[in-house]
This record gives sequence, structure tokens and C-alpha cells, in this order.
Amino acid sequence: MNGDIAWLLISAALVLFMTPGLAFFYGGLVKRKNVISTMMASVFIMGMASILWVLFGYSLSFSGDVGGIIGNFQWLGLNNFGAEPGPWLPNVPNLVFAIFQMMFAIITPAVICGAVVERMRFTALAVFVTVWSIVVYYPLAHMVWGGGLISQLGAVDFAGGYVVEINSGVSALVAAIVVGTRKHHGKITYHPHNIPYVFLGAAILWFGWFGFNAGSAGGANLLAAHAFMTTNTSCAAALLTWMFIEKAHNNRPTLVGASTGIVIGLVAITPGAGFVPIWASIIIGACASGICYLFITMVKPKLRHDDSLDVFICHGLSGIWGCIATGIFALTSINGVAKWNGLAFGETSLFIRQIAAVGITIVISVAGTLVALGAAKLVTGKLRVPVSTEDIGLDIAEHGENAYPSYLGLD
Repeated sequence: MNGDIAWLLISAALVLFMTPGLAFFYGGLVKRKNVISTMMASVFIMGMASILWVLFGYSLSFSGDVGGIIGNFQWLGLNNFGAEPGPWLPNVPNLVFAIFQMMFAIITPAVICGAVVERMRFTALAVFVTVWSIVVYYPLAHMVWGGGLISQLGAVDFAGGYVVEINSGVSALVAAIVVGTRKHHGKITYHPHNIPYVFLGAAILWFGWFGFNAGSAGGANLLAAHAFMTTNTSCAAALLTWMFIEKAHNNRPTLVGASTGIVIGLVAITPGAGFVPIWASIIIGACASGICYLFITMVKPKLRHDDSLDVFICHGLSGIWGCIATGIFALTSINGVAKWNGLAFGETSLFIRQIAAVGITIVISVAGTLVALGAAKLVTGKLRVPVSTEDIGLDIAEHGENAYPSYLGLD
């Protein structure tokens, strides 16, 4: 038991480290006058999501079951448990599982923020992600991992394909549409202001994702090693595929593109990391880069929405592919949580359930995000900053700070 406890706690720390990594990844992609406001969103969520999780988030996600939708208040304030194992991991104390799962509740709303950077008010964003955690994240975590509707359906999600990736990606798309476009969207080309930040963030995410996926094995065991290897393999395949496509399409690979490929490969393997053969992770990662590159370069330019940092494509779309791919390549011999083998091995039941769970997740994410945005507008009055604030930059206007005070050039 002690080894399993140690691995879960280390994995939790790795997953927490991913949120600062995400802050650097997003911060490097925006204009220099908005890097602090972009990073500040992740910093706020690290505090807010932690407190909510302790107060009632874990209880609503993992205690009891109310209609297959949500838990109850049995563990309100993390009372009534501690050293004894919970119902989900019999080999570690319930508190350890609560700590590990808390880190997922932190990074998921932080992912959404990339879709509305450079124009959403900080106060509105703070209210939105708080309400969103309550009306979207906790119910979906319960439905997938807490014995609710999606788990009852027979769909599987090893480490967050539905709960984290599709959920955040679809919510990001809805938020981007409702908040509206940036002032110059469609008129100018946006360029990353700090490409080394982008790669630093991607590298931290790659490192932390081993806790994200291998930690989801629930202990220091062979399944954790399997998930570790599939995670790295998918990431590597997506990275190389993205660079190859860029070379073929634009005659030069880029560091931003390679960093994007890293993230896409990690997202795609997340739902199947502990279900699919290692060789299948090469296919999953490579296909994810191909799908996402096609959408970013050919589909998105034809649409009018302003998903600033392509959150829906990199997380939502790649997550959808990953969940479907799990239904194609999963093997019960790798993980008996899957009740059926995948489509590639002659069975259709899991594949159909994976697609159904994708649909359920999308509906919940869309509806809950609209509710959370409505609440944010009701409380704060406006979702976005004035045009004059966009010109000044949110760093100075919203936080009174300048990331590069000695820089005197044009932005």
C-alpha cells in the first residue's frame, strides 16, 4: 500500500505542475501585453478549484449517487473519511484519491481559458469557471468515474478523455462564440510573442502528463507502466507527424507546431492510455496530428468564431478522436475495466458506447457552459473588456502589471 500511496501523491504533484505549464504554453502564444492576464487565469484557478474541491467538489463527484448525475454531500468538507480506502481505489486511503483527483479539477477549467484570452474580463472569468466547475465538471466526473450514467453505460475513460479533454474543448468553443471575437479578428494574423515560453509549457505538460495518465492506474503497478509508455509513444508520434506535415505543407517545421503536436498527442491517448496496446498509441497520436492540422489550417479559417488558442481543436477534437480510438483499439486483456474489446478486434459494443458517451459529454458541456456564462454575465454585468482595454492590453488594464517593463517597441 505504501508504494501505491507514494505513486499517487507524486502523480498528483505532477498533475498540479501541469497547470503552471499550461500557463506558460498559453502565455507564450498571446501578445506580450496580455501574457500576465493569461497566466493569472491559471493561477486563480489553482486556488479556487482547490478550495471548492475540499468544500464540496470531491463529495459531489465521488460520494453516493443521485440519479446517475451527481454525488451527495456525504464527504462535505472532506469529513467522515481519511485513512480507510474509498470505494474507487481499495489499495490507498480515500484522502489520497481525493488529492489526486483534485488536480484534474484544477487543470480542466484552466484549459478553457485559452479560448477567451485577450478580451474576457477577469472578474467574469472568475465567476464563470467557479460556476462551471459546479454545474459541469463535478457532474461529469461523477458520471464517468463516480459510478454515474456514463460508467453505467459501459463507456471507459482511463484518465480524462471525456471529463477533461472533450469537456474543456467543447466548453471553450461555446465560451469563444458567446464572448465574441477579438477586435482585429479576421483582419490581422496573430503571432506568439514568446515561442520559448510555448515550448517550455509544452515540455512541462509532457512531463506532468505521466502523472496524469500513469497515475490514473491507481497504484505503482504494471498498468501504470503501460500507461506511461502509451502516453510517451502517442506524444512522440503526434510530434513527429505534425513536423512532417508542416514540412510537406509549408516546407519548414516550426517549434510552435512541434509544441502543438506534443499537446495533441498527449490529449489523444488520455482516454485509452490504460486500455490500448502500445503499438496502437502510434496510430492514435499520428492520426490526432493529422486531424487537428487539417482543422486548424483548412476548416477553422472558414468559420467566424475566435477560439483564440485552438482549444476546441487541440483538446476537444483530439479528445473526441481519442475516445473513439479507445473504442477501436481497447483490449480487455490489458484492463478488465473495459467489458468488451475494441472494433479492431471484432467487437462493436464498446465502440458504440464510446460514441454515445461522446454525445452525452458534448450535450452536458454545451448546456452547462451556457448556464455558467449566463451566471457570470448576471453577476458581473459584462463578459468582455471594452475595446479601449483590448488596445491597452489586459495586463495593465486589469492587473496593473507589465510583463516586460523595459520593452519599448511595438506589440
